Amino acid sequence: MFDNGDDISGDDVAEPGRPSKIADLADWPVPEALSAPREAPEPIPATTSEHDPTAVARYEFAVLLGEFRRTAVLVPLDEAGDLWSAEQNGVRWICAFSDEAALARFAQARGDAEREWTYRAVLGARLLDVMVPMLPGPAGVALDAGSADGMLFPPVAGIVPDAAAVGLGGTR
Repeated sequence: MFDNGDDISGDDVAEPGRPSKIADLADWPVPEALSAPREAPEPIPATTSEHDPTAVARYEFAVLLGEFRRTAVLVPLDEAGDLWSAEQNGVRWICAFSDEAALARFAQARGDAEREWTYRAVLGARLLDVMVPMLPGPAGVALDAGSADGMLFPPVAGIVPDAAAVGLGGTR
C-alpha cells in the first residue's frame, strides 16, 4: 500500500478500480481528541532547564511534536495513489513535507524534479495515529526528508500509538 518500489505483500496494494486507502482517509471524521484545542506543554522551571539539558531537549521535542500533530503536511503519492514512503534500516518512513518548496528541494535532490509530484495534505496526527499503524512493520514519519531542518517521528511510545510502538508489545 505505502510503497515506493520496495517489496511489500500484494494485500497492501489497492486493487485496480478501487480507491486507495488514502482516499478513504480523506473521508474519516476527525476524532474529538484531535479537534479539541490543545494546551501548550507546561513550561520547564528555570532551575530545571539550567541544570538538565535533557529536560530542555524533551520539552522542545514535545513542542515540535504537538505542532506537527496539529499541522497539515504535504505527503507525495506514488503511482498507485498511496502515500509515498521509503524504508531505511528496517523502518518504513512516510515522507511528509512542510510546504511545496521543501517537497521541490527533495525532488531536486533525488534528481526527480522534472516529473509531476502529486501530493495530499494530511494532518500530522492522522499520519502518526492512523497511517503508521496501518503499515507492515515499524514505521514513522520523516518530515522534510533530506533537509537540514528535517525531523523524524520514530515508532516509539509517546509519538505513535502504543500498538505501533517498537518494544511495547505491538505488532512491530
